[in-house]
Amino acid sequence: MKMKKKINRYCPYCKKHTAHTVERAKKRKASELKWGQRQFRRVTAGYGGYPRPLPGGAKPIKKLDLRYKCSECGKMHTRSNGGFRARMFELTE
Repeated sequence: MKMKKKINRYCPYCKKHTAHTVERAKKRKASELKWGQRQFRRVTAGYGGYPRPLPGGAKPIKKLDLRYKCSECGKMHTRSNGGFRARMFELTE
């Protein structure tokens, strides 16, 4: 799927349609200070096996997480429905 880098979209902050730049969100490193990660480190420390079933195979098509940046106010927002799936994604001029 090809998508333009600049598109007109509704900005929830400006409350009107403005030009937006599109970018794909990158995965950040998970925080070690979150409760789930602290719990996981505590359970896996020492002797004993993995505390939950090992992850299975990945889905063939990942969901795209797109961020839209408003050209007027400079704020970013994402799609309300949580993204969409596409096998191939490319941002064009």
